[in-house]
Amino acid sequence: MADPVVLRPARADDGAAVAEVWLRSFDAALPTVRRAHPDDEVRRWVREELVVRAGTWVAETAGDVVGVLALSPGWIDQLYLDPDARGQGIGDRFVALAQQREPSGLQLWTFQVNGPARRFYERHGFVAVERTDGAGNQEREPDVRYRWP
Repeated sequence: MADPVVLRPARADDGAAVAEVWLRSFDAALPTVRRAHPDDEVRRWVREELVVRAGTWVAETAGDVVGVLALSPGWIDQLYLDPDARGQGIGDRFVALAQQREPSGLQLWTFQVNGPARRFYERHGFVAVERTDGAGNQEREPDVRYRWP
């Protein structure tokens, strides 16, 4: 039987593992999207900003971080899973956690080319409310804003 997945608040010492999950997930899910920052800058941002702020959670199994969820009031800012951890219900649990913590509603941005993410959020009741040409994001990639409920 597989080890259970535990969702818990991120800690400062999760930085390296979270950064690697973020990088692997981005590259696997968005192979055609140019990342706005090199790996070392992403690692620094995760270590110094993302994992130390309130509202960042990790999914952990057998002592390994396999996912990250970052929330701010009314927003899902980040939701990334290690490619090997997809399809195991971890994303579903992250969205349920986000909805529980922000019952009055959530928004998020995702890239238009990320069909699997768009279908995932739509399955969870998110509705596309805005599309852009990408001029407002660092990657310059067309994106879509979703809202729940």
